[in-house]
Amino acid sequence: MIRRHGSRPTLALWMLVAIADVALLAAAAGTTMVLVTVAGAALLGTATAATMLVQRRPANEAQPLRRRA
Repeated sequence: MIRRHGSRPTLALWMLVAIADVALLAAAAGTTMVLVTVAGAALLGTATAATMLVQRRPANEAQPLRRRA
């Protein structure tokens, strides 16, 4: 059986390679640098979520009721 190019097993293999690359970069950079990066990403995500929650949105205007014919 011939698999077509880009099948799921190939994609899964490349995802495993990508995860291994990230692990190698983390080991090379050191624990402190990885923790600083993760903390920065968490802070950025929290700030973005807080900004979206605090933004003022226009109140929903009551729409007039429609009468059935």
